[in-house]
Amino acid sequence: MENITASEVAGFGVGTLLLCATIAAPRVDAFISASQRSNLGMCKRCGNLRMIACSKCKGTGLFKGGPFGFNLDDDLYQSVGGGGSKVKVQSIACPKCQARGHFCCPDCSKTSSV
Repeated sequence: MENITASEVAGFGVGTLLLCATIAAPRVDAFISASQRSNLGMCKRCGNLRMIACSKCKGTGLFKGGPFGFNLDDDLYQSVGGGGSKVKVQSIACPKCQARGHFCCPDCSKTSSV
C-alpha cells in the first residue's frame, strides 16, 4: 500500500466510523428506549406489554429453512420488489419459543407473582 493519498486515508477513516456506528446502533437504540421506559415508569424490558419477542424468529414463530436459517435468493427477490417467490422455502416452527413468537417478560412476571 504505497502512495496512499490523504483523501484515501480520510475515506478509510470515515468508512470505519460508519461501520462502527452501524454495528452499535441496535445497542444504542435499546439503551435509549430502556431509559425512556424507565422515565415513564414502565417496565424497562417490555414497556408494560408483558411479552418479549423471541430473538431467534423475531416474533413470527417461524423461521425459514436453509443452511443458515435464511434463503438469500428469496430475501433479495422480495427486497427488490418481487411479489412472490417461485422457490418454495420451508418454514420451520421455532424451537426456542415453540412457534408462539414471544415469551412472558421475566421482569413483569417476577413482580406480578410476588
